[in-house]
Amino acid sequence: MAKRKNFDDSAADSSEEDSLQESSSEDDTDMVDVEFEWFDPQPAYDFHGLKTLLRQLFDSDAESFDLRSLSDLILAQPLLGSTVKVEGNETDPYAFLTVLSLKEHKDKPVIQDLTSYILQLAASNPALVPLKVLLGSGSDAHVGLVLTERLINIPSEVVPPMYRMLLEEISWAVEAKEPYAFTHYLIMSKTYHEIASRVDLEENRPKKKKKQKRVVGMGGEQAMFYFHPEDEVLEPHAQLFGSFDYIKQGADGQSDSKRTFQDFGIKPQGHMILIESQKFETAVKALEDFFGQH
Repeated sequence: MAKRKNFDDSAADSSEEDSLQESSSEDDTDMVDVEFEWFDPQPAYDFHGLKTLLRQLFDSDAESFDLRSLSDLILAQPLLGSTVKVEGNETDPYAFLTVLSLKEHKDKPVIQDLTSYILQLAASNPALVPLKVLLGSGSDAHVGLVLTERLINIPSEVVPPMYRMLLEEISWAVEAKEPYAFTHYLIMSKTYHEIASRVDLEENRPKKKKKQKRVVGMGGEQAMFYFHPEDEVLEPHAQLFGSFDYIKQGADGQSDSKRTFQDFGIKPQGHMILIESQKFETAVKALEDFFGQH
């Protein structure tokens, strides 16, 4: 089922013009106009695309979960969440966003695995430790787990409409007495640090500018970069947020296969953002304002 909003990628081109100009002297960029369409999740067409995007979202820890069951669970609620496509409904999604009730699905093995995973990782970062209480067996909180991912070349401007539609769908579901009256939204995401590439260790190339944040970790201050730029807009509205190392680390030297602009290898990390329900709509409005979607 097609949703309400179409988006022309040329709008994203203008919003990214400044960043493109920074690299225009070094790279020739071919711009392609693409029209994106939003759809409800489609069990008949989206399974393999969703599974691929979930594997990308969870990175090296993806093997810890039954992604088949997780994809099926997402597709079992077709009126909640969105996919983004460019060639019609009967194609693989380029992006998706959904929310899963950790309370409603607590008896499903894949949700049990996800909850245990979150609790284990929360213990690794003091900023995330309160999640252990929130998701504990004695908690009255109703947490919605927000899962969202997109192909790497899909612009951030596709994200605000997905969040806006999600808010509307949750509102309709609650009015219909469905179990989606969340107290909190927990967004799973990704960040990364640049590390010296073994291939270019002895080269001194000029480094390009990227959006970054200075964070202090066990190894001292490091520059943190966002795979999802919208995360930095959401964080000021969050009750807590923080990154964590994946449980299954990649093989030594694997970072060179994930290089940014050929200058660095990268070390991906998981990232979580917790937003209280009463602040979630304000956070979504901030996304719309920041990315120019009204």
